[in-house]
Amino acid sequence: MRTDKPAGVLFDVDGTLVDTTYLHTVSWWEALRQTDQPVPMAVVHRSIGMGSDKLLDHLLGPERDRDADSKLRDAHDTLYAEYWERLTPLPRAADLLRACAERGMRIVLATSASEPEVGALRRALAADDVIDTITSSADAEQSKPAPDILVAALEQSGLAAERVVFVGDSVWDVVAAGKLDIPCVGLTCGGTSRGELAGAGAVAVYDDPAALLGELAESPLARPRG
Repeated sequence: MRTDKPAGVLFDVDGTLVDTTYLHTVSWWEALRQTDQPVPMAVVHRSIGMGSDKLLDHLLGPERDRDADSKLRDAHDTLYAEYWERLTPLPRAADLLRACAERGMRIVLATSASEPEVGALRRALAADDVIDTITSSADAEQSKPAPDILVAALEQSGLAAERVVFVGDSVWDVVAAGKLDIPCVGLTCGGTSRGELAGAGAVAVYDDPAALLGELAESPLARPRG
């Protein structure tokens, strides 16, 4: 086991640090409605955290006519972009990043958002001073629940899987981390329940970044691996 690399924390961003899960839900719901493929909003919500390719497979079936996929993605992106200037960090998200950095951990945002979306998320979070590495959709061939974006985050940050913890808000985050044997701390602020996150394999579950920050000293983030 490598122990010469610094410990770090990989963070999902959408729904974990910035309050966007339901904005994505509404945007996908409307995009699907516009193309006469309505899906109940609760079902859409349970798919958020996947990339658009896997999300559409999950919602519409893998045998569907894919000719409309690009139109659906474009519609979602256009609708979601209307919220960019109003994006809001979740409670004490930036404080959590800074507290982890003060403990000597590298802070990595492992997001599969597009480059323009990443810019909007960074502006909302306002914590660039402690962020070491940020990924984007261009860094992953496959989206979650595949672990590609986590692999990219590790490679770009120089961290080893044995020395990190991942923080996310969806079942898909937990599943992706599990494929690399990275422990995942779940947050319920994206709308996924404590039971669902724990059932998927989360090693601990908190309400939001503020709750995790309040118990940071006793959390998995305070026990670097290796």
